[in-house]
Amino acid sequence: MLGIIYCLLAILIGKEVAGMFFVSGNRNKSTRTNQFWILASGALGTGLLIFGWITYMISWAASALGAEKPLIYGNLAVMAGAAVFLALLYGRRYRKENSILSEYEQALIHDKKQFRKELILLVILAVFLTWIMFYVFYIKDGVLYSGYTVYGDYAPHTAMMRSFSLGNNFPTQYPHFGGQDVKYHFMFQFLVGNLEFLGLRLDFAYNIVSILALLAFLMMLYNLALRITGSFAASVMTIVFFFFRSALTFFHFVLEHLQAGDLMETFRNNMNFIGYTPNENWGLWNFNVYLNQRHLAFGLLIVTLALWMFLDWVDAGCAHEEKGWNWLTGRIFSREAWKSRNLENALMAGMMLGLTSFWNGAAVIGGLLILFGFAAFSDGKLDYLVTAIAAVVFAELQAKVFIWGDAVSTSFYWGFLAEDKSLHGVLWFLLQMSGVFFLGALVLLYFLKDRRQRVLLTSFPFPLIFAFCISLTPDIAVNQKYIMISYAFVAMFWGWAFVKLFQKGIWRKLAAVVLAICLTITGIYDFVIIVRDNGPGRRVSVNLNSALTDWLAENLTSEDLILTPEYSINEVTMAGVMMYMGWPYYAWSAGYDTYRRADIAKTIYSSTDENTVKKLVKQEKITYILFEDGMTFEETECREDTIAEAFRLVYQLEDGRIRIYET
Repeated sequence: MLGIIYCLLAILIGKEVAGMFFVSGNRNKSTRTNQFWILASGALGTGLLIFGWITYMISWAASALGAEKPLIYGNLAVMAGAAVFLALLYGRRYRKENSILSEYEQALIHDKKQFRKELILLVILAVFLTWIMFYVFYIKDGVLYSGYTVYGDYAPHTAMMRSFSLGNNFPTQYPHFGGQDVKYHFMFQFLVGNLEFLGLRLDFAYNIVSILALLAFLMMLYNLALRITGSFAASVMTIVFFFFRSALTFFHFVLEHLQAGDLMETFRNNMNFIGYTPNENWGLWNFNVYLNQRHLAFGLLIVTLALWMFLDWVDAGCAHEEKGWNWLTGRIFSREAWKSRNLENALMAGMMLGLTSFWNGAAVIGGLLILFGFAAFSDGKLDYLVTAIAAVVFAELQAKVFIWGDAVSTSFYWGFLAEDKSLHGVLWFLLQMSGVFFLGALVLLYFLKDRRQRVLLTSFPFPLIFAFCISLTPDIAVNQKYIMISYAFVAMFWGWAFVKLFQKGIWRKLAAVVLAICLTITGIYDFVIIVRDNGPGRRVSVNLNSALTDWLAENLTSEDLILTPEYSINEVTMAGVMMYMGWPYYAWSAGYDTYRRADIAKTIYSSTDENTVKKLVKQEKITYILFEDGMTFEETECREDTIAEAFRLVYQLEDGRIRIYET
């Protein structure tokens, strides 16, 4: 109950912020949107963002002052403060206006007929998202079930959540690589952990905020498409294209198995994502990304709110009567091109984007890249500059607080995952993994007659270009988020193309249907695999009532470091403890030196020299060692006798399978 109250208070606070900064004055009556959705989405995004950070900072301060349960103080301060603020605000507003709603809140629905259709769309999306989120992640009879296509990402995320709900992870560490800084954006996981602390069951906490974040982002994407295309149908098709990706993959798959003569059998039995480009069979490009990287939707929600606001700047830049080069040079050398239009809103947008960097850093970078494209063709470039500086400053401040050393390691890396790094090879890779979606957008650019639409279609692929040119982490595959960001926004122009084709004669209607099939068939088959591969018998289970989990949570603190096998998700990780070396891919891809720790862990687990073991344990500040019967560490056989001689046994599982030694 407290968790629900926390979210409601956050949304009410967010409504006041969103109302001030994110409700656009869109004046084009032909594409006028119902501002209710903008306010609702903005209230959710900004409210949770602000509430999350204030709760975190107060809790950290309480922890530094010695509080064992610092979240009590953070939540009490935030919820009480919000309640008092809202009571005073609503009381003052009621005395002045005879209503607790502000003036603009009383006129948010401009088209009631369209609003009813949008409500139906909202309900359909909400039902679908609720079903799929709980399908892949749920708790039943004290057992947590995570589907096969998602559990790998949930492993570090749930460990981080539990480090807050069961522990005191201040200052914050990365549970799968404890004892160091936190290089991974963790605030979404903090929010979920805090909601579990406030009484929401873990699956409800994780799924509810994930559903709301993705739903709000989709409603913002719909409204962006509506404002840009002026078509309800095109906006709905944007959502369809968002869910079901375009690629040549399905056609390649069908051809391959037709030739082999086993197509129908493969359709019936296949349980894995299909792919013919590197890592495509991970589900790298399909809707599964939004199921396992749930904080991405929240980051995109904040980004989309900023894009919505700056569309007014784009509108102003595109409204000038000059043509061609005269118009382009005017966007650089004229006074209007640089003069601030609304410095306060620009500063606020930058702050919100900057504060989102530890919720999802990739979304912030992608958003700034798109805004860079907007700025090139807009009036009011000073405002864009203020937004960018504010975002970078706030992001850098957080990085200095949470990360030891450099936050990222930037380098030029041409070609992303393409095996052939020639221009031809990269274009072929792009065609294989996205079909006509991105390369065909160049054709759409030719057919667009509206200047603003051309500007936007030019700007949205900027994150895509970045992904193929720049590396920020050791794992270049993580750049797929930038491509997914571009994909989500470019989708609205394919929605426009579909509707334009479908409005004409029978042959064009047929062409529109063929186009829609080509743009979605791979994604539809991917979704079939999502359902199959997360179904009964295809889920990883963790006993949440484990005695091992309880003992670890009660006896270890965030200052302890426990050496374990390279666990991904199990009863140990669900205790939220700081592991010396969990499953290495998570930490390696975030930028940690996993190779060094792996070598040390192998030595400790396999050494016959007691002094060597003691020296390494002291050097690495390991306080506990967990040994599991029959374990190996990176294919090295492990032995317990040296550890047992050197340290005291403090815990043994009832079945004797696991033993823990205190150092």
